[in-house]
Amino acid sequence: MMAKKPPKPAPRRIFQERLKITALPLYFEGFLLVKRSGYREYEHYWTELRGTTLFFYTDKKSTIYIDKLDIIDLTCLTEQNSTEKNCAKFTLVLPKEEVQLKTENTESGEEWRGFILTVTELSVPQNVSLLPGQVIKLHEVLEREKKRRIETEQSTSVEKEKEPTEDYVDVLNPMPACFYTVSRKEATEMLQKNPSLGNMILRPGSDSRNYSITIRQETDMPRIKHYKVMSVGQNYTIELEKPVTLPNLFSVIDYFVKETRGNLRPFICSTDENTGQEPNMEGRSEKLKKNPHIA
Repeated sequence: MMAKKPPKPAPRRIFQERLKITALPLYFEGFLLVKRSGYREYEHYWTELRGTTLFFYTDKKSTIYIDKLDIIDLTCLTEQNSTEKNCAKFTLVLPKEEVQLKTENTESGEEWRGFILTVTELSVPQNVSLLPGQVIKLHEVLEREKKRRIETEQSTSVEKEKEPTEDYVDVLNPMPACFYTVSRKEATEMLQKNPSLGNMILRPGSDSRNYSITIRQETDMPRIKHYKVMSVGQNYTIELEKPVTLPNLFSVIDYFVKETRGNLRPFICSTDENTGQEPNMEGRSEKLKKNPHIA
């Protein structure tokens, strides 16, 4: 007797999960072929434009993005001549990289150009060939994005007023949400008891100066693995067969998520369900005192 396939997630639940993870409004979505600087060839992604960020998913049903691209500092968008029939190609020129995008047809190419330029330039472009209804959507997105930015600025101003005066606290770069001041054993128990909350924890290393990543992988049977993350100057090095050095701890978490194509998810909860105590925020502050460069 064949095993039953797991139920497919409902579209509304997918939308809610993505909104919860990204915390940004959805403006436009569709399939895109993407070629970033580190890619050998185009990758086919279901793509969402949320705020001024492009989120890339392996397919329409995935709730965890495997890569993202902040386009708020877009320098320009240049069109490319394509030899392929009914295909639109253009390049996003950003301060640190150029990203090539390709759409499945020219109509969706015009839509992507319109929405990207609208949210980055905060004005509806005049040089796009769209239907009246599509232009109306651009104006609606423009108003939503203007309102979002105003609310973000107001929220940032309020947060700055609440900032503590101690110079050892780096409030602009807090620890990743999956950081807990727990031991290797406690981290393992947390992942085993609460698999729905995620499968990756960042914790202090045994020497209290560096860090460790504890993950729970679902293969033939659940396996726990630990990785050392060494603090080297202002950077962090993941001890792998080929060590990987990254500028901050957020990049360390993103690296594991991207390399596993979203199979690893940060373990996030409001309280430590393993011990019944709240995560030790005092421990975080102590580490910020010791190392002001922690991101």
